[in-house]
Amino acid sequence: MKVLPKTYLIPVFLCLLNIGCEKVKDNEFSIPTAVQLTSNPDQLFLEPYRPQFHFTPKKKWMNDPNGMVFYKGVYHLFYQYYPEDIVWGPMHWGHATSTDLLHWQHKKIALFPDELGLIFSGSAVIDYNNTSGLGTKEHPPMVAIFTYHNMAFEKAGKINTQSQGLAYSLDEGETWKKYERNPIISNTNKKDFRDPKVFWNPETKLWTMALVAGDRAEFYTSKNLINWTKESEFGKEYGAHGGVWECPDIFKLKVNDNGEEKWILIISINPGAPNGGSGTQYFVGNFDGKTFSSTQKEPKWIDFGTDNYAGVTYNDAPNNQRIFIGWMSNWLYARNTPTKNWRSAMTLPRTLELTKINGEYLLKNKPIAAFEKLQKPAFTSKKIPLKANQKTDFKYEALNQSEIRFKAANKDLQLFFSNDVKDSLVLHYNSQSKIFSIDRRKSGKVAFEKNFGKDIHKSNVSALIANQIDFQIILDWSSIELFLNDGLYSFTEQIFPQKPYTQLSILSTENQELQDFTISSISSIWPKKIVKNE
Repeated sequence: MKVLPKTYLIPVFLCLLNIGCEKVKDNEFSIPTAVQLTSNPDQLFLEPYRPQFHFTPKKKWMNDPNGMVFYKGVYHLFYQYYPEDIVWGPMHWGHATSTDLLHWQHKKIALFPDELGLIFSGSAVIDYNNTSGLGTKEHPPMVAIFTYHNMAFEKAGKINTQSQGLAYSLDEGETWKKYERNPIISNTNKKDFRDPKVFWNPETKLWTMALVAGDRAEFYTSKNLINWTKESEFGKEYGAHGGVWECPDIFKLKVNDNGEEKWILIISINPGAPNGGSGTQYFVGNFDGKTFSSTQKEPKWIDFGTDNYAGVTYNDAPNNQRIFIGWMSNWLYARNTPTKNWRSAMTLPRTLELTKINGEYLLKNKPIAAFEKLQKPAFTSKKIPLKANQKTDFKYEALNQSEIRFKAANKDLQLFFSNDVKDSLVLHYNSQSKIFSIDRRKSGKVAFEKNFGKDIHKSNVSALIANQIDFQIILDWSSIELFLNDGLYSFTEQIFPQKPYTQLSILSTENQELQDFTISSISSIWPKKIVKNE
């Protein structure tokens, strides 16, 4: 069917006031960029594809988030880091801090490999009561518990290459000392035995640890963070088992903010995700401090895109919030993405909530509320009419650093992001089949690894039963994050357009109106370049 264009020329400073909008053609909106989005950051953060508001290391390789803990007004983010190359290598713990989860200060490397092995993933806690005896009650230690990977054992063909170690800091994470009697949990017969997540359980008055062994979760308890007792296992007949289980997390959430509470167990798996490679499943159940139980046999997924893996949540976040950050990549192609000086980013920090729809527990995730501080509306409209099978176009040169929000009827809808070199990213919601798809096959650079642009990524979104769907779409220089109905479904994908997207086209198969439509610019989080005489 022939597409009939429409047009409006809308200067930003007038659109903010909803006045002075001159109509030029039907169904097209031209939105000039009236702000310098990057705010003149240091040149280091202006490399091709460098995210402008997602955390990345200054240089070199990064993967899993580790040791996420909040202490004295500061969020600590540790992460798997190799400081010598932009591909995976001998693992260290990198370190960054933030007071708002948006702007980050890069710190010196926290943990280095030693004679016991490389420093794999783990967690951090504040030992407020000094149960470990490594500090004092007045100056409690920050304690990191992590996995050692012994390369000498691996080269010798031994199976028990992984054990659990401990390090502590007495100066709020600035410097670290390894525990002199490491490892604290040894291993005699398990190949994959890693990624301890530790937290204080006020109900049992014990430290609890979840870690993974092959495709099982194991639970341990301790009085002092040093001596641990294995209590139980979970997972033999539950969830997805297409690959190794990794990066567990366990916590309690209220259901729809009412009196009911359930425990959530997060497990990352590689391979075995619904759209290929790496992904993160979760289980809803009960936990008595020793044993996790669930009636949920089939996996549920935190994110249905291909690029949200190894995510875990903050210990001790304020106001009992459950804040999640994931690694924004996939082991299918993580080592090959087209960046030069650094590789990999984290997802936006997200708030997790538990809801119940038609008797089913579902874990929602959405950007933290503070993310709004980075946004400036570039175009707003209460109503955008869509005529059946006629595209409505929005021209905006900064789409790759923007948020698009609107409400739409629960009807078929397609969104096309494109540029003048014919790159295109297509989002499609089919209201009859309840399938949401992301097509990045022609989104830009895709040939760096065969799996990246091989398939259209399709997901079942059967819980979208409301009459209206709230779309929140966030694009950075090399990613898209999409949230439907307040995070009931989320999709995270890397993209590498040859040039930034400058046009958004929206197509509906039926007449409808988009409500509360907003395109917002997003400011860079990176340090400004110092210019003399400015």
